Amino acid sequence: MIFYKRLILLAMLLALVVVSFGAYVRLTDAGLGCPDWPGCYGTLTVPESIDAIANAQDIYPDSPIESDKAWIEMIHRYIAGILGFMILLITSLSFVFRDRINYSMKWPIGLLLLVGFQGALGMWTVTLLLKPAVVSSHLIGGMSVLGLLTFLMHRNYGTHRENFITGSLDRKLVRFALVLLFIQIALGGWTSTNYAALACTDFPTCHGSFIPEMDFDNAFTLFRDLGVTAYGEPLTIQALHAIQWVHRVGAIIVLFYMLYISYILKINKGFNLWRTSLIAVVIFQFIIGVANLLLHLPIVLATLHNLGAALLVIILVGINSRITKPWKE
Repeated sequence: MIFYKRLILLAMLLALVVVSFGAYVRLTDAGLGCPDWPGCYGTLTVPESIDAIANAQDIYPDSPIESDKAWIEMIHRYIAGILGFMILLITSLSFVFRDRINYSMKWPIGLLLLVGFQGALGMWTVTLLLKPAVVSSHLIGGMSVLGLLTFLMHRNYGTHRENFITGSLDRKLVRFALVLLFIQIALGGWTSTNYAALACTDFPTCHGSFIPEMDFDNAFTLFRDLGVTAYGEPLTIQALHAIQWVHRVGAIIVLFYMLYISYILKINKGFNLWRTSLIAVVIFQFIIGVANLLLHLPIVLATLHNLGAALLVIILVGINSRITKPWKE
């Protein structure tokens, strides 16, 4: 049982690495560093020798080899593969210890199914050439895996009972904080995958206007290719304005909502560390988001922005687990 608990903790930490490194993959345009999946140019590594490169170019003549990007993509796949194996082991051990764990088997089983779907999304990301809906779904799926592992970790290591927060409305508001966060993560993923992060580089205005000219119809069409509308026409700057504007409005809403949740935690006992962490990370996340605009999206800050979102997932899942009564009394 000790091994089981430690395995869950290690998997959660590795999931945090995978999610953060995934952002680096997107930001360095390494997502198509390998034209196939799960290998790279037909191998399990990146072609390096003269013969291997020549053979790869014969098979994929339209995909010139960029070793740096290919290695970034493959390292991400290796780490994700290790995480997938760990989750398979966690699910198997959950059956072994099902009489000793304090959560339903639906959680580890759901986690395993989600990881399988994540693998499919990873493949479609490559084969469908970075289609925005697929890439955004891949991000949300990664954050969901992190959230489920955090839940399992907290159920094994943390304390939890329903009356940590006594008010029914307050508990619902805390629950909704997690929903709101995932909506904002989805908007952030949509902004990133559509390359709309720099559609406006000033703040709080966008090109000097609080409400710039926007095209919402084409901005949030899900089933389309990268950079074009559903009709194949180039995506306009007005559509990119709409994508980023909605994300930045969402960021302001999330900031104030999380600060209100921190007030709820303050008037209930047992949340000092959680409350402090929530305030620190949400303010950090907002500042990093603004800095990304003003500094034109440096890779370090953009990766930190993704890390901040992942940390908020961990914190809010932990808080929600803490106010959830044990599955078995």
